[in-house]
Amino acid sequence: MKTSLNQIPSNRELFVKGMKDAIPVCLGYIAVSFSFGIQAKKLGFTLFQAALMSGTNLTSAGQFSGITLIQSGATLFELALTQLIINSRYMLMSGALSQKLDPEEPTRRRMLMAFGISDENFALSFAYPGTLRPVYTYGLMSCTIPGWILGTVLGVLSGDILPASILDALGLALYGMLIAIIIPPSKENKVIAGLVIVSMMTNALIDFVPGLKGLSSGMRIILLTLLITAIAAWLFPHKEATDEL
Repeated sequence: MKTSLNQIPSNRELFVKGMKDAIPVCLGYIAVSFSFGIQAKKLGFTLFQAALMSGTNLTSAGQFSGITLIQSGATLFELALTQLIINSRYMLMSGALSQKLDPEEPTRRRMLMAFGISDENFALSFAYPGTLRPVYTYGLMSCTIPGWILGTVLGVLSGDILPASILDALGLALYGMLIAIIIPPSKENKVIAGLVIVSMMTNALIDFVPGLKGLSSGMRIILLTLLITAIAAWLFPHKEATDEL
């Protein structure tokens, strides 16, 4: 019994593990949010305003579109609706993560986890083996959120110093992070690999379908997530693990 208990990591150990796992994502976030900071500076945002937006949003697509809408004089309704569409995938991600939590986890812990959900934080949390304990996600958040804010601050301070070629290169960092996250599980699981390929092909084909090619990227993600995951759940149902006594 003592050996079995020792195999269960403490909250501190799990928190530290989350921080360590998040270091590569944190470094990528600094590069991506650096571009956001520069863009925010160009559009007239102050250091405090840009840092506050990064600290309360944690979303590249949402923030880039947000500052553009604000600068163009869009109404609050237009801004809110755009953010809702672009970031609706996080509601799906939070719902998926809730299935990995102990049913007895209190709402306040779930809400705190939901606040820090990004594509990368979700992927790392969802890939955690077995039942997910919120403290692991808290460890991820304690590393990735400061990294996102730090990159924004550095970008604002840099202003217009860097040439456009470097800014374009930094803009590719987000895609590099996403690729690095999906490749390892795709190598281990043929079903996941197939779903990734189907998702990319379907997203590309939408550009040629009348009535669908005008959909925003956020709406595409929502529709593809619902459709492909529903089909995958039907064709490849998850087999619940049973404890052997």
